Amino acid sequence: MPDRSTLAFRDDLVVLFPGQGSLTGGAGLTWRASLHWPLVTRISEVAGIDVESLLIHATDDEVVRTDRAQIATFALSMVAYEELLDRGLRARYLLGHSLGEFSALVASGLLSMDDGARLIAVRGAAMARAAQQSAGSMVALMGGDEGARQALDKLDGVWVANINGTGQIVVSGTTRGLENLLARHRDLGWRRATPLAVGGAFHSPLMSPAQDELDSALAVTSWGDTQATVIANVDGRVHTTAADWRELLSRQLTSPVEFLDATLALPQSVTTSIEMAPGAILTGLTKRIRPFERQFAPTSLTELQELTL
Repeated sequence: MPDRSTLAFRDDLVVLFPGQGSLTGGAGLTWRASLHWPLVTRISEVAGIDVESLLIHATDDEVVRTDRAQIATFALSMVAYEELLDRGLRARYLLGHSLGEFSALVASGLLSMDDGARLIAVRGAAMARAAQQSAGSMVALMGGDEGARQALDKLDGVWVANINGTGQIVVSGTTRGLENLLARHRDLGWRRATPLAVGGAFHSPLMSPAQDELDSALAVTSWGDTQATVIANVDGRVHTTAADWRELLSRQLTSPVEFLDATLALPQSVTTSIEMAPGAILTGLTKRIRPFERQFAPTSLTELQELTL
């Protein structure tokens, strides 16, 4: 195991941290043998949620709940990241999607593990309450051009939530707004529209009731320093100050995830990506945005430990 205090950054490497949509039931089963599994217990204690039970025993339907999925996804990503460091792989660039942005900030050292867990617990619970107040959901749209994108602005109760690639976005909306979209998507210029099994209309104005709770938690959060590069979801730019990140994490609740721009912000010198558990969704998205020589998405402890770069 390398000495982490002297572990050099890999300027050719980006680590991707997934959002809550990557989590499935039993996702933690293949990671329990990790020396870093006790992190799950630590995160459980900070968050006040039995994260280990969620990762081991919960079904797909049970883990989709926002207040469960976010903290469980974070815990598994952190176990995987610690294993990656044990392999001597320390990425200069860190990029997360929605919830994954918090994971990236913890990996960078800008947030501590405990503060990351605390913020995610507050965020997940507040978002779940906001979703109960205003019924809504999300729909993935494929195969549209800029005209199709602009047509969405004319719909009532529909907002762009994730820009994941060229002609590939996710929208949030009210129940009525999304029903209208699903009925008319081809007329609006979209080839395919797929309802998503999520717990609310995330990254939209319907999440604004959660903002005060998250802002209060962010206001008492301590921030560290980093030599890593974290690219923000809200604007696709690099930020390094606590003041910036407090605002960005707050805005992210109701603003689109600009994942396309954030991926394009990676320099061409970044030739390899590694996606942390529990999924491989971001690997699929990034390879459609820009070329990489190598991309990895180890979904088990064994796969990660056998990774050679």
